[in-house]
Amino acid sequence: MRRTAGLACALLGLAVAVWSEPAEPRARFTPDPAEGLRLLLEKEFLPPAFDQETFDELWRVWPTELRARAKNAERPERRRMAMERYGLHPRPGDRRGRPLQYVVSDAGQWTLNCFACHGGQVGGRVIAGLPNSNLALHTLTADVRLTKLRLKKRLADMELGALLIPLGSSNGTTNAVMFGVALMHGRGDDLEPAVRPQRLTFDHHDMDAPPWWHFKKKTRLYADNFAQKHHRALMQFMLVPRNSAALVKSWENDFRHIAAYLESIEAPRWPHAIDEDLAKQGKRVFEKTCARCHGTYGEDGDYPEKVVALDDVGTDPVRLHALRPWQRREYGKSWFTDYGKRAVVVRPEGYVAPPLDGVWASAPYFHNGSVPTLWHVLHSKDRPRVWKRTRTGYDKKRVGLEVTEYRERPRGPTGKSKREFFDTRIRGKSAKGHTYPDDLTEPQKIALLEYLKTL
Repeated sequence: MRRTAGLACALLGLAVAVWSEPAEPRARFTPDPAEGLRLLLEKEFLPPAFDQETFDELWRVWPTELRARAKNAERPERRRMAMERYGLHPRPGDRRGRPLQYVVSDAGQWTLNCFACHGGQVGGRVIAGLPNSNLALHTLTADVRLTKLRLKKRLADMELGALLIPLGSSNGTTNAVMFGVALMHGRGDDLEPAVRPQRLTFDHHDMDAPPWWHFKKKTRLYADNFAQKHHRALMQFMLVPRNSAALVKSWENDFRHIAAYLESIEAPRWPHAIDEDLAKQGKRVFEKTCARCHGTYGEDGDYPEKVVALDDVGTDPVRLHALRPWQRREYGKSWFTDYGKRAVVVRPEGYVAPPLDGVWASAPYFHNGSVPTLWHVLHSKDRPRVWKRTRTGYDKKRVGLEVTEYRERPRGPTGKSKREFFDTRIRGKSAKGHTYPDDLTEPQKIALLEYLKTL
C-alpha cells in the first residue's frame, strides 16, 4: 500500500514538474520572398504538361515556311524559335536557358508556373512580375497536342481542356477567369470533389494579367476588387483534378512565401531620358484629373483603391458580368476565404482603378488588354480597331507596344495566325471607355504622358 501511494505521489510530482515547466516557444513562421521566388521557379504545383522530347519536336507541326527554317537549324536555334513562337522568355541569369514560364525538372518534364502570365518582357528585357504580353498559350497547347498524338504520348489535362475552353483568343491574354470557374465548380467549400446543383456556364473572354508589383498596394484582388487579398487567393489555379484537397492545403506555407515575394517586387524604372520640366507640368495635370482614382506617387503617395462604376468608366462590361453572383458567393464560403471570414463582394458595381507604378512597362492597357499604348489611352478616338504587335518592339514616343494598326483584320489568317491580331470588335475585347482624357488639351496630354513615364 505504501509502495503504491509512493509511486502515485512520484507520478503526481513529475506531472506537476512537467506542467509547471515553461513550454518551448512555438516557432514563428516568417515568409521569405527569396523562398517564394525559388518555389515559383522550381516546385511543380501542377502535373507536368509535356517533356523535353515533345518540346523539341514541336517544330514539325509548324506552318510550312517556319517548319522549313527549323528543319535546317541546329537544335539550340530550333529551341530559340520555339520560345519565340510561344511567347516564352529565358530566365535572367540562367545558364541552362530554361524558360521563366515553366519549371523544368532534371528529368526533362515541363510544368507550367505562374510566370506564364506574369513573366514578360519589355523592349527585349525580361522582367519577373511583368504581364506576359507575348504569351501564346492556346497555340502552344494546340501544337503540343498534335505533337503528342504523333509521338503516341498521353495527353495532359490542358491539351484536353483546351478542346472545350479557349485559353486565349489573342496572344498575350488569357481566359483565366473561366479557368477559375471550371476548377471551382468541381469542388466543395472544403475543396473536396463535389457536384454543385447549379449548371456550369461559361462567358469566355480575354484578360490582361496585372503587374505583380501592384500586389503590395492592394487590399483586394481582381479587376472588380471582389475578393480580399490573401495568400490562399493565389492558390485557386492549383485545383486541377489530380491535386487533392489535402495536397493543395499542404502548400499553404509555400504560398505564404510566394505572397511575400509578390509584396517585395518593385516596379521597373523608365530606362530612357525624361524631360523633367515637362513631367512637372504633367504631374500637375495628373493630380488635378487622375489622382482621385489612381492615387498619388512619391514619398507621400496614396492609393485609394477606388472602384469606378461601369456606367462611369464605360470600358468593356463582359469581365464584370462573367462571374455570376452565385459563383462569387460560393467562393466566399470556401476555404479560400477561411469559410467566409474574408468577405467578398457579390455584386461589384465596376472596375478598380489600378495603381500606375511602372505603367510605362505594362502595355497593353485596360483589363482586357485592348489598348496598345498610353498615347491611345489618352486619345480615345484614335484607338486602333485591329492591331498586331511586334515581338519585342517598344514605342518610346507613344509609350507602349510597337504595333501595326488595321481598319480590318487581314483576310487569310485563321487559327494560330489569327491570334496574333487583337480585334477590338469581338465581344469582350472592346477598347471603348475611359474617355476622361478627352477633356484635356493636346499640350496637357503631352505633359501627362511624360509624367507617366516617371511612375
